[in-house]
Amino acid sequence: MRALAFARKAGLQWTCPTCWRKRPAMQLSEFDFHLPEDRIALRPVEPRSAARLLLAGPEDHEDRIVADLPAILRPGDVLVVNDTRVLPARLDGERRRETADGSGVARIEATLALPDGPGGWHALVRPARRLKAGDVIDFRGGLRARVATDPAAGIARLAFDRAGPALEAALAEAGAMPLPPYIASRRAADERDRHDYQTIFAAGTGSVAAPTASLHFDAALLAALDAAGIERETLTLHVGPGTFLPVKTDAVADHVMHAERAWLSAETAARLNAARAEGRRLIAVGTTALRLLETAADADRRFHPFDGETAIFIRPGHVFRGIDGLMTNFHLPKSTLFMLVAALMGLARMQALYAHAIGAGYRFYSYGDSSLLLPMGR
Repeated sequence: MRALAFARKAGLQWTCPTCWRKRPAMQLSEFDFHLPEDRIALRPVEPRSAARLLLAGPEDHEDRIVADLPAILRPGDVLVVNDTRVLPARLDGERRRETADGSGVARIEATLALPDGPGGWHALVRPARRLKAGDVIDFRGGLRARVATDPAAGIARLAFDRAGPALEAALAEAGAMPLPPYIASRRAADERDRHDYQTIFAAGTGSVAAPTASLHFDAALLAALDAAGIERETLTLHVGPGTFLPVKTDAVADHVMHAERAWLSAETAARLNAARAEGRRLIAVGTTALRLLETAADADRRFHPFDGETAIFIRPGHVFRGIDGLMTNFHLPKSTLFMLVAALMGLARMQALYAHAIGAGYRFYSYGDSSLLLPMGR
């Protein structure tokens, strides 16, 4: 058995009773599909739980709505949600620099990505060519930042003129919700997005993208889940800008994931272990919750407390340890998230499910509809 596990981990494939051969490296093109533009949701449905839900097992599927979850799930099932809060992280400002020809003002867009000490943030900046260390950027409401490092790969460290709650308050006034590019390219973020792009579970601020599967939950649905005996546990993973970055390598295994900050408490890990020992299912609400559960679970499927960064890359071949099902929205072609669901259900199965969703008019991406993937069936 150890030889079998080692061979699979090494990417070897059984071909006959006496030999192994190397499995061909998976190519990015295998995860492509055509999505009509009119399937991209620009606003969520109201109420949130009225979104459609594609319920899928290994062989069957059914068209439902999210509000059906209390009837679909079993009493004792545990939904694991991510309680991160999205920061109004996109800022528009003016760079000011003393120059001999008077050309010291330039429009700059900054999207905060990773905190770095009091008042410090690494940010995606554009146009990066117009910035250098020492420049000052003025944002709305009197918020100001000094460019502390020359931009590298479009990222610079910004040192703001305030920190802590004062900075959070200033960002709430000056910033806009960092909508994904496939929405932002079609319309500007507005005041409605401050509500729509935040989940009902949001607590600690730190994400630049919402854990979008949780956007479908509202107070009425939570009450119905409670009444049905469906339990909930909470963890935290602050979603970073890497979630928006495309895979650029032809060989999938060559892609490098960005690390994201995450926490799973000892108390939560203990309750999850107890639920698993009792034979109850653990269902991740969103790929971010799934990635932390897979990071925190050992080979015996037991969870351990986690406080650090995870850069786990889940793709076909991954052996799942932490979950029995996944609720998730519909993802971009050739994305790491589509690779993740292909790892859970099988690539051919996910291609068939997405073909059904497209043909049946499901709405895709962050503000779109959802799915409940149960690899062991209902």
